[in-house]
Amino acid sequence: MIRFGIAGLGLHAIKRLMPGFARAANCRVTALSRRDLHQARQSAAQYNIPYAFDSTEKLCQSPEVDAVFIATPNAMHLADSLAAIRCGKPVLCEKPMAMNAAECQQMIEAGRQAKVLLGVAQIFRFEDTTAWFREQIAASKIGKPVFARSEFSLTVGPQHPRTWIRNRALAGGGPVADVGIHCIDTLRFILQDEIVRVSAQGRFDANTGDVETAATLLLEFSKGTLGTVMVSFQAAYRTPLEVVGTDGSLRGDDALTVDKPVTLELRRNGVSVETSTVSNATAYTRQVESFAAAVEGKAGFPVPGEEGWQNQLVLDAAYRSMRTGRAEEIPGSK
Repeated sequence: MIRFGIAGLGLHAIKRLMPGFARAANCRVTALSRRDLHQARQSAAQYNIPYAFDSTEKLCQSPEVDAVFIATPNAMHLADSLAAIRCGKPVLCEKPMAMNAAECQQMIEAGRQAKVLLGVAQIFRFEDTTAWFREQIAASKIGKPVFARSEFSLTVGPQHPRTWIRNRALAGGGPVADVGIHCIDTLRFILQDEIVRVSAQGRFDANTGDVETAATLLLEFSKGTLGTVMVSFQAAYRTPLEVVGTDGSLRGDDALTVDKPVTLELRRNGVSVETSTVSNATAYTRQVESFAAAVEGKAGFPVPGEEGWQNQLVLDAAYRSMRTGRAEEIPGSK
């Protein structure tokens, strides 16, 4: 049984992580940290967690913690991950992995030198939805992928409980960093291909602080597929995913969701030839169970730090493109 400490028990941890851990068979939460010790102790009592701390450093030093889940604001991921690695504790870090690719490299190198496992919590890799898309594409059910589209919208206004998400110094960006990272990772995963170039345009308004409120990304993949990502903090939750190939198309209107069943469709010549309904309700449990199994040496974790770094290279290029107005190359791509 792997004992996790959660660094930063905020909205995401309460809404998503705790229910996932509650159903897990090989791991449980034994400690948490929040900046305010009184609030940390209140949360620990509420969720029946034995130990509460007011810093990630103290949590990582606890002998009652085997692995650390980093769920703090994005700007803290580097320092918090390094603290865990110094204590020899395997790290599962929330997305985006860091504020930029250089920070990701620093985390990866620290983990490598200390021989400590470092993973990234790209939750949608543990969905039945993305598994279905990936399998259909790999089996050439739609021929060669021509277009791939992933969208992600949610409403984030001045009253949103994650107040830091509208602060560039803490979040690194707006919906591109927050949910666009899911779209980027999902397309890389289902296409089994890498992005070589990105063009991006963002829009800003007074309701989302100093980060973009909506954006569109054009992604060029190494095998020729053109991808589009559209994200927003202005619309209700929606997560359509679609891939159009030379011989058909795949689509799911609410593909990246864990809250309700998802209907997936294979179409040819404008006609639906196959449908499948899946549930992603166990994705968060699968994620922590997979990491726990990796900590125990039973299997490799499918989303190592290198995957988070690759996603971050695309994020960095997207934000450069917003500033320059030009298509930006992904470093190291061919």
